[in-house]
Amino acid sequence: MPSLKSHVVSFILRHSRKKAFSSPENLRRWIAYARKTEDYHPPALLKARLDIAETSVDGFPVYEIAPKPGERRRILYMHGGAFVFQITSYHWVLIAEMAERLGFGVTVPIYPIAPEYNFHDMFGMVGDVYRRMLKETDAEDIVFMGDSAGGNMAVVLTMMAAEEGLPSPSRHVLISPGLDMSLSNPEVFEAERNDPWLGIPGGLEAIRLYSAGIDRADWHISPLYGDLSVLPKTLLLTGSHDLLSPDNLIFAERARAAGVGVDVVYEEGMFHVWPLIEMPEARRARNSIVNFLTSELAPIRAPARRRTKATVAASPAPAAE
Repeated sequence: MPSLKSHVVSFILRHSRKKAFSSPENLRRWIAYARKTEDYHPPALLKARLDIAETSVDGFPVYEIAPKPGERRRILYMHGGAFVFQITSYHWVLIAEMAERLGFGVTVPIYPIAPEYNFHDMFGMVGDVYRRMLKETDAEDIVFMGDSAGGNMAVVLTMMAAEEGLPSPSRHVLISPGLDMSLSNPEVFEAERNDPWLGIPGGLEAIRLYSAGIDRADWHISPLYGDLSVLPKTLLLTGSHDLLSPDNLIFAERARAAGVGVDVVYEEGMFHVWPLIEMPEARRARNSIVNFLTSELAPIRAPARRRTKATVAASPAPAAE
């Protein structure tokens, strides 16, 4: 049963953030307001706790959280925000927890966002970040982690790297990723009614602003239609009250069919990117991420997905801390 706090957060989202995605006009208004208030810098409290250095790639900031002594592994974290909003304190708190609990180094690119920039700028920059990482770290010691739009970026970047002949990272951690922007799945329209945060009209506007005219069904925008066989072992976290969840579950099925090991954490009652928000369900999700990155994939159980013959596996959620 969803926690009391998750109900409160869901209520607040439905009566605030949901408005941003209710129409193209509202999304553009929210973007304009965000540009006056956004601050991509790591919060001061995190700077006091962690060894964080700022570098630059292609003229955009990149933050490097140093690994613990003797640790080689690194995470490339790509933040969400519908490709139009900047990294937030919620992202930084999750990033800091992963750095502290895992001991991995974490690379956080403050990549260019729309409408000021587009797909080519975004992936040009994060692609250069990955190439720089490969000069310093073996691909087998690199993890791609991303939430929402950042989850999309993780998958697309891996596919683009494979096309270029670069090695894939060792693992993916995808938190409520956007993997199919084509709207070809009718279940998405049903899921929108239960989603307290995302809406299709505003989401389509965000895609228009960043996609540089690329068709929404092209794998560069909707990686569900790309070569999934190039992907590494993947942890996918998705909730039943997220309009992206139906496509997330299809992605898991297709990736497994392509030979990719996929572990799915499917949380009933949870909304978009819930692991970023401090509540019992988020603590369970973060435990799942830590377990996935410190152990091999474990056997998982499978609830049926509606209106399909296929099923998708969902990890049993560990007890809250």
